Order: sequence, then C-alpha cells, then structure tokens
Amino acid sequence: MAGELPRRAVVAGIAATAVVSLADCSDPATKTPPSETGVPSKQPTIYLPHGGGPWPWIPTMNASLGPLRAYLEGLARALPEPPAAIVCVTAHWEAPVTTLSTNAAPTMYYDYYGFPSHTYELVWGAPGAPGVARRVRALLEAAGIKSAEDSARGFDHGTFVPLAVAWPEAQVPTVQMSLVAGLDPTAHLEIGRALAPLRAEGVLIIGSGMSYHNMRGFGSDRGALDSRSFDAWIGEVVTRDAASRAAALARWTEAPAARASHPREEHLLPLMVAAGAAEGDAATLPFRGDVLGARVSAVHFG
Repeated sequence: MAGELPRRAVVAGIAATAVVSLADCSDPATKTPPSETGVPSKQPTIYLPHGGGPWPWIPTMNASLGPLRAYLEGLARALPEPPAAIVCVTAHWEAPVTTLSTNAAPTMYYDYYGFPSHTYELVWGAPGAPGVARRVRALLEAAGIKSAEDSARGFDHGTFVPLAVAWPEAQVPTVQMSLVAGLDPTAHLEIGRALAPLRAEGVLIIGSGMSYHNMRGFGSDRGALDSRSFDAWIGEVVTRDAASRAAALARWTEAPAARASHPREEHLLPLMVAAGAAEGDAATLPFRGDVLGARVSAVHFG
C-alpha cells in the first residue's frame, strides 16, 4: 500500500482504495455562510478526542472508529459560521510556558511510532496564523501568564488528525498551542479564561486530547469499566454552572477512576483550557462513544 503513495502526498488524495478521500466529505452546500453583518459570530470552545495515532488512514482503525469519524466530519457544520482561525491545544506538546506555533506554513510532525510507512507521508496543509498567535500572546500577557513562540514545530497528530477529518480542505488558518509542563489543572483553566475574548473574534478554540488515556487499559474489561466511570463524571461536571465546573475540574483526581483513566493527565488538560475559555456558557456532549474499547466524550461549550 505504501508503494502506491506519492512522496508527501496531500491528505485529501491519500489511499483512496482504503479510506474515503477527506475532500469528498466536505459539502460546500451545507456550510453556514459568514455573518452578513461583518461581525464574526461567537465561536464555541471544544474538547474533542483525537483517537489513536493516524487512525483515519489505517483501514481497520478507520472502520472501527466510524462514529468518531462521523462526529468529526460534522464538526464544521455544527459551528455558527466558518471560523476565522483555529487555536488547537494539543495533548502532544508540553513546554515550560504556553508556547504557540508561529510558522506561516507549518510542517508536519509525525509523533507516533510503529504505523505503516504511508502515515509518515501525510500532509495536512493548513496555513499558520502568526497574527493570531501574537493576539494569543497579548491576551496571556494581559492575564499575567508567560508565553513563548516556536516557529519550527509542525502540526503533531493531536492537531492534524482530527482537523484533517473535520477540515479536509485545510483552509482554516491554524495555530498549535502547547500545554504547560507540570500539568496544573488550575493553571490551564486560567489560560483558557485568558483566551476567551478570541471567541467573539471568530477564533475557534479546540482542546485535543482523550477523556480516557491509559495505554495499558485500552481494549481491556477493566479499562472499559474505568472509562465509563470517569466519563460519567465528566458528563455531570461539565454541565454544571461555571464556578462549580471549574472547581470540580481543578480537583479532577477526586473523580471515580481518575488515575486509572489518566495515569498521566496530558490528554485531559486540554479540557481545562476549553472549559476556562467557555466562561459561563453551557456544555453539551455531542459525541460519546468507544475508542479502542474505552468510553470517551467530546464536550462543546457555547
């Protein structure tokens, strides 16, 4: 299969016999037109599961994750209008301070191992958004939060995998944002609060992770039980009022099966950023399903 692929193949044209071309999933007729007033609609803030590795381009994984794929394919249509830009907080990047990608033409970073060779040739060619990155840094500075820039880092799979399914045409300028080393949940809630003004500017904030992420638990009976316990807690907590929600998320380790679901919490912390940016907006859970035998959810605020 890898031998059939051109070097650095464009995502939308990859492996047509194995998976549906991502470009075919985009229906311009269903897209909401931009606001006629010229004022951007306020975007929601989203926490979503990005699945396992480059799953959309591996036929067996793609087939087993059909509900997740369907959710991601419908994501753009669920927005009030096409976003002016995306800020994606990825579980696969940690830095000493909040760090933003600033390359106007980001490269690819294949931060997974042991997958077929063609998955190391994927390209999701969304442009970067250096101006949005500067705006993010200004908001963080105003909140007293340190930040930095990185012009070299490419899109990792926490960013390009879900966004390539949701936006196969790669037309939305995208900034990738790191977690902060130490993984303090309160600090990440505060980062989200600082970014909240972006939403009224038409910028979509996405936290990309997994609401269950225990590599030893995937595919096991124990993991299935633990993930359901933790997922039930998430479903109850995110629908609370903003103050109660934030307080519970800051104490997430007290939740049922918390450490069994997240031995290390980097895949949960993007939820804190999304929840912080939500301010007082209510939450919905438009996707609740199984990934590798574990229950995971997507949360939309606003």
